[in-house]
Amino acid sequence: MQLKTAFRLLQVVLLSTFFSIGYGQDTVKTGARARQTTKPKQATVNPAKVNPAQTNLAYPLKPSATTPIAVSTDKSLNGQYQFILSKVYHYQQPMITAFYRSMQDTLRTQRIALAAIHSKLAAQTKSMAAMQSDVNSKEESLNATTAQVNSINFLGMPVAKTTYNTIMWGLVIVLGALAATVIFLSTSARREAHYRTKLYNDLEEEYKGYKTKANDKEKKLSRDLQTVRNKLEEITGNPEY
Repeated sequence: MQLKTAFRLLQVVLLSTFFSIGYGQDTVKTGARARQTTKPKQATVNPAKVNPAQTNLAYPLKPSATTPIAVSTDKSLNGQYQFILSKVYHYQQPMITAFYRSMQDTLRTQRIALAAIHSKLAAQTKSMAAMQSDVNSKEESLNATTAQVNSINFLGMPVAKTTYNTIMWGLVIVLGALAATVIFLSTSARREAHYRTKLYNDLEEEYKGYKTKANDKEKKLSRDLQTVRNKLEEITGNPEY
């Protein structure tokens, strides 16, 4: 950026010098042409003796048109410098040469500084590339460590903790459902067994009561039969009854 600014400044200064010199040369030429075209003092001439061929000499010549300013086709700094030197007076050339050398020294200093900056930038770029490579390797190591921390060895296979937790909770839910089913079935079976036991006990009690009643009835019938036999024996006198 500084080199471009210096180059443009040199072009502006050189062009300004060239235009000022060209303007001075044009002024000098115009003054000389004006002095040449000044009307000379004419003597009194008898009109009868005037030669018609010499009548046009009394008037000044018409000045020629201004020629266009030449422009250098070489747009480089040295080309512009050589072009300006070819267009100025000799006494002006040392000043332009000194200015050109000063500009060359400035540009050389700027180039050296720019080269140093480029070298420093290349070193920093290389250092940044090395740091980026180090960061990438550390990031890969961190990812591997994180994956190892977040995984669990399950049945000889590394499984992520989330998957392991899902499997464990699934097993817990399944086992809980099985336990609830077993408990429900065992409760129903126990209730049914208790009910059947109660029925059996009731039936046994009823059977015992029926057996007792039957025994009492049998004893009563035996007594009644014996009473009837005794009455028949008394009536008939036959002891066989």
